[in-house]
Amino acid sequence: MGLRLVWCLLACMLVLAPGYAGEPGVNDTQIRLGMVNAQTGAASGLGRAMRDGATAVFQDVNSRGGVYGRRIELVVADDGYDPDRAVDQTLMLIEEKQIFSLFGYVGTPTTNAVIPIVQEMKVPLVGAFTGAMALRRPVVREIINYRASYDDESDALVQYFVSLGAKRFGVMYQDDGFGHAVLDGTVRALKRRGLELVAKGSFQRGTIAVKAALAALVGQDLEVVVMVGPYTPVAAFVREAGKAGLKASLATVSFVGTDSLLQLLGAEGNGMLISQVVPLPDDHSLPVAADCAALLNRYVPGSRLSFVNFEGCIAAKAMVAAMLQAGPGLTRERLIQSFEAFDQFDIGGLRLTLRPDNHQASTTVFLTRIVDGKIVPVVPPGD
Repeated sequence: MGLRLVWCLLACMLVLAPGYAGEPGVNDTQIRLGMVNAQTGAASGLGRAMRDGATAVFQDVNSRGGVYGRRIELVVADDGYDPDRAVDQTLMLIEEKQIFSLFGYVGTPTTNAVIPIVQEMKVPLVGAFTGAMALRRPVVREIINYRASYDDESDALVQYFVSLGAKRFGVMYQDDGFGHAVLDGTVRALKRRGLELVAKGSFQRGTIAVKAALAALVGQDLEVVVMVGPYTPVAAFVREAGKAGLKASLATVSFVGTDSLLQLLGAEGNGMLISQVVPLPDDHSLPVAADCAALLNRYVPGSRLSFVNFEGCIAAKAMVAAMLQAGPGLTRERLIQSFEAFDQFDIGGLRLTLRPDNHQASTTVFLTRIVDGKIVPVVPPGD
């Protein structure tokens, strides 16, 4: 079933569903979703952008009559990118706010921390902004991922540089689950090509204390350094690397928050390669990009489409489609079954596939580069 048919179904079902004693967070008039991510602190640009992208979609659905007459309410809580706070806020949303499903978490350490909760309480968690393999293999039935994994992103970056002849790689990483996920993915990608990681250096989450990491990399004759962190420490590393005379090409993965990074670095980031899990937001030839841009303009005044809120918009559209396919008698189990039935499901030119043995809808990675302080697409050599 394509998205057009789903929206036609929505238009035909604007009357209230009959009296229904459903799951927590679902009644005749409302579906309550819960989002826990960084609304304050060094990664707040990511959490707020995910919230904005999702809010635009859900408000638009509500303006059309909701999902089978039920309005979507998004309850947002702040974890400050701290795993302990993520656990506390998640339990609060489930136990006190009685949410139906969790949605749009941000970060590997915070999302990994709540895996036992969603498994124990059988609460779906949809569209987390992280590529951690712990959310993908083995499949956690309650967790539905939209984006490509960090293994996918690491492999794309390594393949690009190896195709140009690079052999000496280093990694600067945040010393937590996120950093280790990309570090491990990079090591695996190198091994597949007969290479080994030459050097690595780490820093602590929530800081920009990257000088020790840089010291572990300088003098190693590196050709490429993969940086693993959100925008603030990565920007700090780029500046310090320039002062130290590090000559290696610099690259990072999508979690960096490209738009926030550009605000900090501008042309200082020229040449940096960034892997993305959504298409270029400015490519309005793609229907979903044009639609998400219009929704943000309408419902979140002052916002423009960026990589992160675009991902929030896509994940929210997938969430709405799955709730519609689940039918008027919405339950958590039916939501998961609906997602697992996505087979080349078309969302505005993006095709998503999920199965009981695969809870990652997309494996596509897009490579971009900073040129003159702006993001441009990169065509891999040989394409």
